[in-house]
Amino acid sequence: MIKYSKIVLLAVILIFSMTACKAEKNAATDSAEAAGADTTLAGSYIAGEWITDYQQALRMSAETGNPILVNFTGSDWCIWCKMLSKEVFNEKAFIDYAKSSLVLLKLDFPKTVQQTAELKKQNEDLAAKFGIKGFPTILLMDKDGNELARTGYREGGAGQYVNHLKML
Repeated sequence: MIKYSKIVLLAVILIFSMTACKAEKNAATDSAEAAGADTTLAGSYIAGEWITDYQQALRMSAETGNPILVNFTGSDWCIWCKMLSKEVFNEKAFIDYAKSSLVLLKLDFPKTVQQTAELKKQNEDLAAKFGIKGFPTILLMDKDGNELARTGYREGGAGQYVNHLKML
């Protein structure tokens, strides 16, 4: 009888833990979609946060007077892209600068992250238009979509990267 009780208890714990993990995953997915994660085009703009809609970036640049920093990235497979995000884009010095001085546009070419056909087409068209040959490629653009400067990964962290951007 004790052996049977242990099996039932283990089964209940297993079912509960599987349900809890699924609920956490669904909540994370729902909140990412609600926050405008890389699943579709559109959404509202928050200064200092990455958007994925090129037309929205042009509008925000025209409204704010700030140039667009375009990040052509392979976010889930490109090692240099991951390093640039970790060492620069996720750091306070860059985020503070971006909030007041840039419109951030992320054009992603992932291998495992799902994207809409519309988003994939937009990103592919822009990569072709600007002759993107590798990742990460970082462009600064004006409000009309004209390329002002081109760069990529640079060592030195967020502060040095911000200084580099200011010199472009």
